[in-house]
Amino acid sequence: MKYKYLLAALVFSFKALAQVPAPVPAQSKPVLLTGATLHVGNGSVIEKAAVAFEKGKITYAGPAAGSPANSTAFEKIDVTGQHIYPGLIQPNTQLGLNEVESVRATLDEREIGVLNPNVRAMVAFNTDSDVLPTIRANGVLLVQVTPLGGVISGSSSVMQLDAWNWEDAVVKADDGLHLNWPGQLVPNPRITPAALAEMQRNREIMLQDLTTFFQQASAYRSGTFDKQNFKLTAMKGLFDGSQRLYLHANNAKDIIEGIRFAQKAGVKNIVLVEGQDAWRVTDFLQENKIPVLLSGVHALPNNTGDDTDLPYKIPYLLQQAGILYGLNYSTSLHGTRNLPFIAGTAVAHGLTKEQALMAITANTAKILGIDAQTGTIEAGKDATLVVSSGDLLDMRTNNVTNAYIQGRKINLTDKQKYLYQKFKEKYEAQPATGK
Repeated sequence: MKYKYLLAALVFSFKALAQVPAPVPAQSKPVLLTGATLHVGNGSVIEKAAVAFEKGKITYAGPAAGSPANSTAFEKIDVTGQHIYPGLIQPNTQLGLNEVESVRATLDEREIGVLNPNVRAMVAFNTDSDVLPTIRANGVLLVQVTPLGGVISGSSSVMQLDAWNWEDAVVKADDGLHLNWPGQLVPNPRITPAALAEMQRNREIMLQDLTTFFQQASAYRSGTFDKQNFKLTAMKGLFDGSQRLYLHANNAKDIIEGIRFAQKAGVKNIVLVEGQDAWRVTDFLQENKIPVLLSGVHALPNNTGDDTDLPYKIPYLLQQAGILYGLNYSTSLHGTRNLPFIAGTAVAHGLTKEQALMAITANTAKILGIDAQTGTIEAGKDATLVVSSGDLLDMRTNNVTNAYIQGRKINLTDKQKYLYQKFKEKYEAQPATGK
């Protein structure tokens, strides 16, 4: 009898711990999804479509009438009436580095110091985080994990959200370095002139230190030295184009100043991150071919004189100006699940649905340098996609029924669904009290 109770206790414990599903194994059998509306991610839509994938790669994406003839070898899944989308991509996030924001021991998102290009976010990525399953349940399957802190925070990496460890999760390692531009100071009645002058001197010192550091890094990459300098070594990719410089800036003057600084330093690939004033300098961005990872669509305007709904319209303004841009749900940890809904907000303020979808799939993939692998549903790319019974960009109808990462059908269970089911069973089992 005691063994019976022990077994029951173990089963209960397992169910309690099963809030974070184990990663699923590699795809073992070809899969064919049929009947859905296919949103390719490049602006095109195919009704009554089929998507086939094998060994983690898409082999066919198009009208169902042209699907593989030898379909008997496939696991056929009828998704008629539903929608197929590319897996959504969230840039500039601390997912996997930050578990409980109010508990310092669970935070591993920043290092001390000011210039930390040698810091690598991916090695701290926690694949066992309770938060990750709640994010992918809304269709976000890839993230750019980014460190915080200092002026140069370190390098980000693109990770997928179903893996045993950070090595398995890596899609693109060390895709770029993040520079938090020291913003220009403006008069403030709460700051005395003497204090403002001191802050200005400190900013000038920091800009000079940055200039010296970039000059040293440029010289170091072509020299021969007895000892390796890890900070300067980490900067090499900026000068040969193998890595991007993600410039974090919001105000128009800071955007222009930061980009000109990076260009003068010899940086090949520059990406503007945040960029709430990007709409003011579209000619400059277009002329210099600077893409934007826009934050703050669901935020207050950056300036007091701006329209209250301006943040909702900025994606449309960038679209009209011909700027390559992607959308980013700021650095809010749990807010990342709302990535499809900021795209939906942009639809309500000028974008078409397919333009908004591109802003969280194909455009972001291109900006991050992973567009050859993912971002659209096309033959030869990773089978990283989601199926929703409703419009993925509308929080009223978003309902992800299936999700695949590199062909693996992931478990969509998460802690929130577990708790919902737990208490649903509890209260449904209780008799009605009439109150």
